[in-house]
Amino acid sequence: MNRSAHAEDLKSILGGLKGPLMKVAQFLSTIPDALPPEYAAELAQLQANAPPMGWPFVKRRMTSELGTGWEGRFAEFGREAAAAASLGQVHRGRTVEGQDVACKLQYPDMPSVVEADLRQLRLALSLYHRMDNALQNDDIYKELSERLREELDYVREAAQMRLYGLMLRDAHDVTVPEPLMTLTTPRLLTMTWLPGRSLQGVLDENPPLETRNQIARSLFIAWYIPLYRYGVIHGDPHLGNYQVRSDNGVNLLDFGAIRVFRPHFLRGVIDLFEAIRDNDEDKAHNAYEGWGFTGLSREKTDVLNQWARFLYEPLIEDRVRLIQETNDPQYGREIAQKVHQGLQRTGGVKPPREFVLMDRSAIGLGSVFLRMGAKLNWHRMFHELIDSFNEDELAARQASALTEVGVPASL
Repeated sequence: MNRSAHAEDLKSILGGLKGPLMKVAQFLSTIPDALPPEYAAELAQLQANAPPMGWPFVKRRMTSELGTGWEGRFAEFGREAAAAASLGQVHRGRTVEGQDVACKLQYPDMPSVVEADLRQLRLALSLYHRMDNALQNDDIYKELSERLREELDYVREAAQMRLYGLMLRDAHDVTVPEPLMTLTTPRLLTMTWLPGRSLQGVLDENPPLETRNQIARSLFIAWYIPLYRYGVIHGDPHLGNYQVRSDNGVNLLDFGAIRVFRPHFLRGVIDLFEAIRDNDEDKAHNAYEGWGFTGLSREKTDVLNQWARFLYEPLIEDRVRLIQETNDPQYGREIAQKVHQGLQRTGGVKPPREFVLMDRSAIGLGSVFLRMGAKLNWHRMFHELIDSFNEDELAARQASALTEVGVPASL
């Protein structure tokens, strides 16, 4: 059976997804190194169309979360959903104390939906692996399933929101909402309402380069201060999770998919950057092994370095530039195809769990910068964060922050 036919089978399996894993399928269709083009084209046709909960249903759900007198705790509560999320929908409200809030209410029976989706995903990955040995996906499945199960717990997400508020408290270009714990349960997350416009809506107006650069700089700060100073990454990088403030700062939203990395892993990320910059093959090989890649021959390392050069290239040159200077929109996919073919030729690799969200996040955020057409000195912004990197200091900051907000350290 050829690849196109298998792609149809894969789409049929993933087409049964009902819940948040739909975004995983769509994500796999957009990441250049995740799937060959035939699979990506089929998966790109999948759409998530969860119908909104009507008002009678919302009332019942709110009663189950906050009790029969819940409406008395709000001066106002919007009957229509203000936004949709992967696990639920958002309603705008105002507390009796006068605080404007966003209430994210989980769709019913989502734990069962997630488990059903995970079974479908395991089947899809098994089918894919039988046809393609470039990536051994056991740990990919474990990572995605663990992160998605965590997203079901809105009390956990509230703690992760507080974590981001702590990590970015001195970043004036970034605003993080604050959870209201008296109005939060495992299936209802109430947070401060942040005024702002959707990033997609702003970009659709084709703002001037200066505005796009300001927004991109704010996004860079929102993403990379937590990563390089605390070892924490926001694992869901798409346009819907950012709002633009009136001063071109950003609001960072949705804290369900958060990953805490071992400090040693971050040391490896920086080591790999330096290895690519300096063409140091030994250092690159050691960095991959530090991440958790095993059984890497020199040939496999050379193949992986092709992808690393694509990711790190904007950070190496000390000048103002676009994130990608080629005008070819397929450039990233062409590089990925070469990497994919190289991995098949050399027997494939088993990516460590930490690699999954790191790669997804780097590509996702890079795609946002590409869409924005921002021109910045990415090299200098990056070095402002990594030049003072100290593994022991990061470990201490990370432990202190996780303890303060109550996020489990065993992510």
